[in-house]
Amino acid sequence: MSDIIRFGISIEEPLLNSYDKLIEQKGYMTRSEAIRDLIRASLIDDRIENADASVVATVTLVYNHHVRDLSDKLTEQQHGHSDRIISTLHVHLDPHNCLEVLILRGKACEVKRIADELIGVKGVKHGKLVMTTAEEDLHDHGSNAGSHRH
Repeated sequence: MSDIIRFGISIEEPLLNSYDKLIEQKGYMTRSEAIRDLIRASLIDDRIENADASVVATVTLVYNHHVRDLSDKLTEQQHGHSDRIISTLHVHLDPHNCLEVLILRGKACEVKRIADELIGVKGVKHGKLVMTTAEEDLHDHGSNAGSHRH
């Protein structure tokens, strides 16, 4: 377990009050937990900017399955990247719209390219890529990482 280091920060009262409201809404138990998550998020963002970084990601797609050949095109794209797509989830939102979530693993540049291809398929209403690091050294040894509620 890592040693805990305590440090002080200077912050304007209105900013701190706003932050306290936000962390309460997000269910953090302490400011320290929230600040640790902010630091980790910044480190992850910095890492995934590197095109060669090892990442895991979700690609979320919303589309009307009645659009001609759209489901077939998306399936064809996914089969073309079966070495990077490790799982998929398909949900029928209503009689017309589907939600598909794909989980990918690979280099950041590869994952971005695949996501762009899928999101760019004609007929996809909305798509979003969310990446995180696949590396294990985010310094959460013994911390409360993940203990807050969303």
